[in-house]
This record gives sequence, C-alpha cells and structure tokens, in this order.
Amino acid sequence: MHYATRIVCIVAVLISLASVADAQEPQSNGSWAVVINGRAVHMNATHDWNEDNWGIGIEREFASRGPWIRTALANGFSDSMGNPSYMAGGGLKRRFRLGRSDDFYVDLGGIAFVMTRENVNGDRPFPGLLPAATFGFKHVALNMTYLPEAVADRVTHSRRYDPTMHGVFFMQLKLDARLFGLGRRSGPLFAQSAAD
Repeated sequence: MHYATRIVCIVAVLISLASVADAQEPQSNGSWAVVINGRAVHMNATHDWNEDNWGIGIEREFASRGPWIRTALANGFSDSMGNPSYMAGGGLKRRFRLGRSDDFYVDLGGIAFVMTRENVNGDRPFPGLLPAATFGFKHVALNMTYLPEAVADRVTHSRRYDPTMHGVFFMQLKLDARLFGLGRRSGPLFAQSAAD
C-alpha cells in the first residue's frame, strides 16, 4: 500500500473513533458552510503560477462538546496551472477560543482528502494529507493550508517549472451557509448566537 494511502486510512480511522466517542455525549447539529476558494501563494516563485484559485465548495462541521472539531468538505477550483481540480475529504482540528468572547477561534489540525488534477496521475483521484488552520468568528472564517516544497514536487513535479519555489499556501473564505438562507434557521441569524 502506498504511503499516502496509509496516512489517509489512519486519519479516517481516527475520525471514526472520535465519532464513536462523541456519540456517547449529546451533540448539537453542527453547521454547514459555503467555501469560496480564492488564493494560493507560491512562496519565492519565479514561474508565473495561477494564484487566483477561484472555486466553490461546502464544508460540514460536526459539533462536539470537546475541543476536537471534525469536518467533511468538498470543492472544485482552478489549480496552480489554471486547470479545474476537485477534492473531497475530512479533517480533524483542535479548537482554541481566544479572548474573553467565544466568538473568535483558531482551529489547528489536518485534512485528509482525495483530489483530481489534470497534470497529476492522469486526472485520476489521488490521496493527500495536509496541515490545516482556520481563523474565524461565528459566521466568517479563513481556512488555510500549506503544501511544503518537497510534497509539491513529489506530487506535481513543480521543480521542473520553478526550482526556486518553497511551498504553497492555500486560502479559502468560509461563510456560514445561513448567510445565504441555507441550513437551519430558528430566527434572525445574528440574534441566535446564544442558541448556537
């Protein structure tokens, strides 16, 4: 079994175990978000990469009483070569509340996924695992992940195009689906913060 496939399997087992542990305690319904892909930053790049990675997707956050947040996500976007790319997967992140209010948070963890890219693996799905962070408030957040230089080269052979690149940061805007009239709504959106 390929190394990346083993990592994806291990993460899937850990998320499943977390689900079983959380099932013993009551949970809220979690939340849905609309994810807008928008920006990639190719560190120290000399090649003219596509850094406008526009696309859209969804993210489901499964709420729990503990600090560990499980997510499921899927999206499509324009990749660094300007070609359409699609991915779906899940993540496990540790939530940290900052300040006196519960409104601002930072999530740190990782995401495991399956992705397709035109210039990788003949456009057939391939697995991946990346570190991930979310910086956000109740209804708006910024998702970030980082693809190290060695991994980028192993997957996409990026050194052929740009030997000076030192990795890639990806950023997404995460918006509560209720801002678009989607998902559960039991009254005015901003008036129900105590209920959520």
